[in-house]
Amino acid sequence: MTTAQQRAAHLRALHRPGTPLVLPNAWDVASARLVEECGAAAVATTSAGIAWALGVADGGALDRSRALTPLARIAAAVTVPVTADIEDGYAADPAGVARTVTEVLAAGAVGINIEDADPDDPTRLRPTTEQCARIAAARQAAEAAGVALFINARIDTYLRAVGDPAQRLAETLRRAEAFLAAGADGVFVPGVVDVAGIAALVSGVDGPVNVLAGPGAPTVTTLAELGVARVSLGSSLAEAAYGLVRRAATEALTGGTYTALTPTTSYGELNALLR
Repeated sequence: MTTAQQRAAHLRALHRPGTPLVLPNAWDVASARLVEECGAAAVATTSAGIAWALGVADGGALDRSRALTPLARIAAAVTVPVTADIEDGYAADPAGVARTVTEVLAAGAVGINIEDADPDDPTRLRPTTEQCARIAAARQAAEAAGVALFINARIDTYLRAVGDPAQRLAETLRRAEAFLAAGADGVFVPGVVDVAGIAALVSGVDGPVNVLAGPGAPTVTTLAELGVARVSLGSSLAEAAYGLVRRAATEALTGGTYTALTPTTSYGELNALLR
């Protein structure tokens, strides 16, 4: 069995600009095992998918304990490194973020995403100095545990359309520089899907750049050519899975047919995967 230090080193090595780490995000053990079986070099969680599976809305509704319990199950079920979406750190202050990171490492994950959005106001981001203190606390907690945790600093300038659009790139780059100096290893900027915008981020950020991909985004091949180091699918796999539930249920209840269920992963395949 590999150690946390070995898994962390492996996850870090997977972030190579031009040869991106592709992460179809999982939300439970079965989805994580499927993603691993399909060849993913690491497993990333989606906070939205985990929240929905636990019966609550995404966006800070889960407390630390409920959010990290599925993480421990996922990390125990796969052999590849696991990185956890911890939203804002499930904490109001840096000390709470440090506690979350300690528990993330205890759960078996060796990477985190931590976002800078203001949980109380969707039109704002946390002040840069405040977010830097939270990232620094995460780094200090990981160092105390002896694990080189990969900290992926999410910047929501584009996703939340914060501020003057003409200044958005400059603000994103300013935040990226500060977050990397505070202890982050990479930068995640969801909401940018145009080639020019992605190229500007890769050129301006002195570290691995992570983009959120899905329908309408450039292909992985194009993102690799742009120098992206990490490609995440976010909540889209969970959305697609629940979309199939809706389509199949509607078809059976209204038309009495079952075509939406063909093809699917079979009962036998899932059972064998989880033995």
